[in-house]
Amino acid sequence: MKILFLGDIVGSIGRRVVKQYLPLYIEKYGVNFVIANGENVTHGKGLIRHHYEELLDDGVDVVTLGNHFNSKNEIQQYLDKVDCLIRPLNLLYDFPGDGSGVFDVDGISVRVTNVLGSAFMQENVNSPYYSLVELLETDEEMPTIHIVDLHAEATGEKYSLAHAFDGKISAFIGTHTHIQTNDARILPNGTAFISDVGMCGYYDGILGFDKESVIKKNCYGQMSRFEIPKEGRGVFSAVLLDIDDITGLAKSIKPIQFIEEK
Repeated sequence: MKILFLGDIVGSIGRRVVKQYLPLYIEKYGVNFVIANGENVTHGKGLIRHHYEELLDDGVDVVTLGNHFNSKNEIQQYLDKVDCLIRPLNLLYDFPGDGSGVFDVDGISVRVTNVLGSAFMQENVNSPYYSLVELLETDEEMPTIHIVDLHAEATGEKYSLAHAFDGKISAFIGTHTHIQTNDARILPNGTAFISDVGMCGYYDGILGFDKESVIKKNCYGQMSRFEIPKEGRGVFSAVLLDIDDITGLAKSIKPIQFIEEK
C-alpha cells in the first residue's frame, strides 16, 4: 500500500499548496491513502470545520492534530461528529474525539494514531510510550497497518519511541518542527521512521510564518503574534510510504519536498 503523509499544513499558503499539488502526487505515485497533520491549518493555529472539510475535498483521507488541537474552540463542537480527524491520544483529561482510528482502505485495515511528545513541550501529557503500549494491548481490531503521527520536539524522544516499537508499528512519522529532516529510514525490524516530515506552507519565512513576527518574539522577547503572509511561495513536504499489505511492515520511505520558484 502506498501512503502519503503530509507535514504540518500552515495557514492559507499551506492550504493552497495542498490543493494545488496533492492531486499531482497522488496520481504520480499511485497513492492509496493520504494522511495530513492539520493542527496549524487555520491561520497557523488550530483547525475549524470548514478547513477540515476543505482538506478532505482536496484528497486528504485522515487529518491528525498536535499541541494546538484545542486552539479553535469550534473543534469541541464538531470533533465527535466527523470520522476522519484524530486528536492526540495521550491527553490528561477527557476531550471529544479519538486519539486513534481504524480505516478501511480497499479491504485493508489501517490504524492512524496521533501522539504528543513529552520532552520540551508545554503540554502536560500522559507518557507517549505507555499510551501506545496500552493502545496495542487493547487493540481488538488488530489492523494490518499502523501509522503513528508523533508530534514532538525532541529527535531523541522520537527515535527512542520508534525503536521501542520497531516491528510493532508500520511507521513513526515525526511532525511539529516544520523542518524536513534528512534521516528517513527503515529500522531493523521493519518500522519506517523520519524525525520530521516538514511542512506545507510559506517557504520564505520561519516555520511558515512571516519571519519578522517570529524574530520579535524569539530574539527580542517581545509579545508578537506570528503572522502568515497572504501571498508567497510555498513548500510542499511529505513522505511516501510503501507498506506491505500482509505483514504491515515498511518496504520503503521516500521524502518529498517541492519548493515553488520565485
